[in-house]
Amino acid sequence: MRVISKRPEGQPTRGKTAPHRLRRVDNFLLLYAANLLRRLDGDFARAFYVDLGFGAEPVTTLESAQCFRPINPTLPVLGVEIDRERVTAALPFANEITHFRLGGFNLPLFRQPNGALEPVRLIRAFNVLRQYEESAVADAYRRLGSYLLPGGLLIEGTSDPTGRIWVANLLRKPALGDGDTPLQTEALVFSTNFRDGFDPGIFQTRLPKNYIHRVVPGELVYDFFQAWKQAALETLPIQVWGPRQWFMASAQALAARGYRVALQRKWLRRGYLLWQPSR
Repeated sequence: MRVISKRPEGQPTRGKTAPHRLRRVDNFLLLYAANLLRRLDGDFARAFYVDLGFGAEPVTTLESAQCFRPINPTLPVLGVEIDRERVTAALPFANEITHFRLGGFNLPLFRQPNGALEPVRLIRAFNVLRQYEESAVADAYRRLGSYLLPGGLLIEGTSDPTGRIWVANLLRKPALGDGDTPLQTEALVFSTNFRDGFDPGIFQTRLPKNYIHRVVPGELVYDFFQAWKQAALETLPIQVWGPRQWFMASAQALAARGYRVALQRKWLRRGYLLWQPSR
């Protein structure tokens, strides 16, 4: 296969990724995208899971590989970094199905004998876009989406330093799409492990770049937070049973207000609130 050599697009991150920081993201993907991670039909037999911007150490990429390989022992995993020294430091951890390459939003994929680029099934881009201008988000999505196979997924978001709290966009490549087909938003996911209690306001500082500056009157995400905070106040007596039960009750009250949130216990009991913003 021939390497596609291009200057990496993007900016270096601070690289402050700690062990287990993205473990809750991996656990969420095991629930939400297990079928996608397992797929072995057609191009999916060789399709990568990509960890974009793994940081100063390759720990998040290696943890993802360890998490997902029990359901797909041959899953190809690719860690991508824009910092050459970080890639060099990660290379000793590579093997036949775990790779580390220099790249950015233009993923460092090889050209196969048939002329097509190596396929990609799922991209995780966490704590990457927060340093960019909001105007750059759509272009980054288009660039990353162009590499995904039809039905592939992009999860892009921001976590706190410990990984206890994060918020992420879920974007899907339409099943009948091609390289130019735009990604479709499936949900905005709010995640907490409840160790810091529960209050809807804890998520505001962890919103992805396309929402972080929009929590102002007149914006959809502002209305959502106002409704969630009110729902939390109405269900405050449930707090005596613990933050998990309060979180679940607030989601029920939020849904009663007409917000499209997933009410399945498999999400809420684990601290995941999935909201489908109106298009």
